[in-house]
Amino acid sequence: MNETLKRAIQFSIDHESKWDRNVDGNWGVHINDPAPWNKLLGPVHDRGPVSGAIALDGHVITTWGEPDRADLTFSIAKTYLALLAGVAHDRGLLPDVDEPVRERVPGIGFDDAHNAPVTWAQLLQQTSEWQGEFFGLSDQADHYRAVTFGEPPAGKKGDLRPLQMPGTFWEYNDVRINQLSLALMHLFRRPLPEVFREAIAEPCGMSDGWQWVGYDHAWTEIDGRRMQSVPGGTHWGGGMSVSANDQLKIARMLLDEGLVSGRRVLSREWIEKMRTPCDIAPFYGFLVWLNTGRKMFPSVPESSYFGVGAGSSFMWIEPSTRLAVIVRWLDSAFAGEFFGLVFDGVKRMTR
Repeated sequence: MNETLKRAIQFSIDHESKWDRNVDGNWGVHINDPAPWNKLLGPVHDRGPVSGAIALDGHVITTWGEPDRADLTFSIAKTYLALLAGVAHDRGLLPDVDEPVRERVPGIGFDDAHNAPVTWAQLLQQTSEWQGEFFGLSDQADHYRAVTFGEPPAGKKGDLRPLQMPGTFWEYNDVRINQLSLALMHLFRRPLPEVFREAIAEPCGMSDGWQWVGYDHAWTEIDGRRMQSVPGGTHWGGGMSVSANDQLKIARMLLDEGLVSGRRVLSREWIEKMRTPCDIAPFYGFLVWLNTGRKMFPSVPESSYFGVGAGSSFMWIEPSTRLAVIVRWLDSAFAGEFFGLVFDGVKRMTR
């Protein structure tokens, strides 16, 4: 490892998230919500220090912090939902992402006039404009949501916003993603953590140290079996706890276009769909952030794409240089500079 990469790692350590390490302090996304949505609905736990892992051309070149500690990864769980949608697609359960959700999973909130046209692709691209409640949590909670790498909203968070036709407006909204998770559970007719373990975690060689849990009250029954619907993040608690080293294994699978040691985990076709820019939001794909026009992070190639979680956590995949990077609890304001340092260090290694 060269001096530039060492400097990048120290830079991340020096720019740790401002969130407290203890959940009893200044911690979480829900604290910025207006009442009645400013409370936790599921379990959370304390976090560790800045941690990360880097792989180049399939080989792990360095780790730092506590890379084996399972920490909440917030909205990178959204990217994991996209992986599960890919599993469904590859198994023939979801052959057409442009099909309305109600066609395969009726009776779970997609049957009224406004929501009937909502497609799987729109949910995956955050353009669904789905309206309703996920176990009592209203989509309004995230109206006018501000996100670090998106455009500023035109109103105050939580104020009721006039809805547009599905597919015509992009808005980052956790409740709608949770509704996607519920729909996927009904599509598989199995708990999503069970499917994730079988289809993603085990083939990728992940440890048994991760867990994906839902809100305390988010239970339903399918085919006589009681199941918990898991969220695509930890906005209101719950979510995915996973280590940096395990996350790196998923990133390497995506970098290898769905293959792990010659075994097909996801189809190349699906990964290409994930990386395809949304027509009305070219910075976003299927629950991944894109570097289209190098607008998100000018210091790295346009081919880069990211899973991003509050706190902040990042999964960075850079196909043109065969680079995969995980960093946890980095202040997002310094992410661009960190990625630039890593990229510069990797270029020096490959000269």
